[in-house]
Amino acid sequence: MKRIVLVFSFLLLATTALIAQETYTVDGQSYTLKTEVEGTITLLWNTIEGEYRYFAKKGNSITELKNTKTNGKYQEEFKETLQVLTADNPVSTDKVNLTLASLRSYVNTYNKQVDPSFSNDRPSIQLGVRLGVFAGISNAIFTQNPNNTLLPTAGIDLELIDEVKLKRHSVVLRFKQTFGNDEFQYNASQASLNYRLKFIKTETLDIFLNTKFVSYTYSKRDDFIVTQPNGDVALESSSGGDFTAHGVFGLGADFKLGKGYLFFTYNDIVGLGLDSNNEFPVDFSLGYKINL
Repeated sequence: MKRIVLVFSFLLLATTALIAQETYTVDGQSYTLKTEVEGTITLLWNTIEGEYRYFAKKGNSITELKNTKTNGKYQEEFKETLQVLTADNPVSTDKVNLTLASLRSYVNTYNKQVDPSFSNDRPSIQLGVRLGVFAGISNAIFTQNPNNTLLPTAGIDLELIDEVKLKRHSVVLRFKQTFGNDEFQYNASQASLNYRLKFIKTETLDIFLNTKFVSYTYSKRDDFIVTQPNGDVALESSSGGDFTAHGVFGLGADFKLGKGYLFFTYNDIVGLGLDSNNEFPVDFSLGYKINL
C-alpha cells in the first residue's frame, strides 16, 4: 500500500511540474494561468471553475478572450479583441475559434509576422491531471464467489489527459479496494493502468470505453473451502498477489458538475483470457474528480 501511494505521488508531482503556471491579475481578479505561446502576444489559459478561459497579453496589458451567448447566439467578442491587438499587423480572424489549438495557431502567425525571429517550440501536447475518489459495489466475477455476493468498493483515480490534440484519450492510474463482509470474506487491493477512449465528447458530458490492460491485485479470503483427507470440509485463509496483463473492458461517463466532474464507471464487464465465475458482472463506481 505504501508503495502504491508513493508511485501515485511521484507521478502527480512529475506531471504537475510539466505544466508551468503563474499568477496574473486581470480586471482586479487574480488567476493562475498556463503559458501556451510566449511572444509579442502571449497566449495564456487555464480551466477555471470547470471552464476553459483564455487570455492574451501584449506589453503589460492582459485581456480575456470571451465568447458570451445571448439569445442562443454566440457573440464572438474574442475576434474583435484579437483584431484590436493585431491592428499593427492584421491577421484575419475569419477562421479562428475559441479553442486552444486555434488560438495558438493565430497568435503564432501574428508573432511571426511582427518578429521574423520568433519561434514557438513548445510541444503541441498539453498535459492535465484530474484526481478523483469513488465508491461502489462489485460481485468480483473473476474470483470464486459461490453466492454471488455484492461487496463494497472504494478507491482513487489519477487521470492524465491532453487538452489539445488528444482530447478523446486519457490514461488512468486506479487504486481500488474491495471490502469483504460476513457472507463473503474476501478483501482485495488492486492497482491498475487503464486507457480510456472518449467516443462521445461534449462540453458537459464524456462517454468512454475503459480498457484495463495491466493490474496487480493482492487479495485475502478467510472462507476458502478445503477438503481434508478424511473427507471433512474446513474453511481456511488464503492470500497472495497476482499480476495480470490481459485486457479487461468497461464503460463510463464524466459529467461536468461545479468545479469538477461527477463520474460513473461500469467496470470489469469482459476480461480477455480471464476465468470468471459465470455470473452477470456487477461492478459499479460513482465518484467525483477535480482538475489539479
